[in-house]
Amino acid sequence: MIQYENTVPGIFVRRVNRFVAEVLIDGNKEQVHVKNTGRLQELLVPGAKVTLQKASDPKRKTAHDLISVYKPGVKWVNIDSLVPNELMKRYLMSLNFDVVRPEYTYGDSRFDFYMESQGEKYLTEVKGCTLAADLERGIGLFPDAPTERGVKHLKELAAAAKEGYHCQIAFVIQMNGIHTVYPNDDTQPEFRQALERAIKAGVQAACYICHVEADSIRMTGQAQMRSV
Repeated sequence: MIQYENTVPGIFVRRVNRFVAEVLIDGNKEQVHVKNTGRLQELLVPGAKVTLQKASDPKRKTAHDLISVYKPGVKWVNIDSLVPNELMKRYLMSLNFDVVRPEYTYGDSRFDFYMESQGEKYLTEVKGCTLAADLERGIGLFPDAPTERGVKHLKELAAAAKEGYHCQIAFVIQMNGIHTVYPNDDTQPEFRQALERAIKAGVQAACYICHVEADSIRMTGQAQMRSV
């Protein structure tokens, strides 16, 4: 589990740019750092409750990081873009691989994790999901904005799988009540096409389910995607 310290509540006012938002803290308007460059249009709406973490560096321009947003239906949504990789790292370390190495270059891409076990080679690319689509069926969507990098990663994973690597794309779901991730065709149909080709090439697609509170997130389960 990731537990945040030194957190305070706030009310979202507006997003200034990809990295900065205005938030009311104790009734005072402050600029805070947004720890996610995605669009987050369905989450960052005026009046939304948010959780902020006080920055450890007193010299920083913004004194707080925006880490979670309250959305009716799913409750708290973690928007810290560093969280999926940290949760996945902890999970992989628990599996007793001989090697777990972050930021591994293969072909023209850099993947989040490279692992080895008994001479076998593994690659894992991690994607965070914060977009809920169907709460009744527990479906989320990825991506929430076009990602040419994501399409490229899938093509490289497919190539690596054909060369004998055990490859996985891991969707870490940063919200409650969502257990399956589908490609977001409205945003980028090319991602679905690349994902379908990757799965046919032997790439495993997995969804990692999480429980999210205002100041914490923990991984609770896993589901394999057989098709998209």
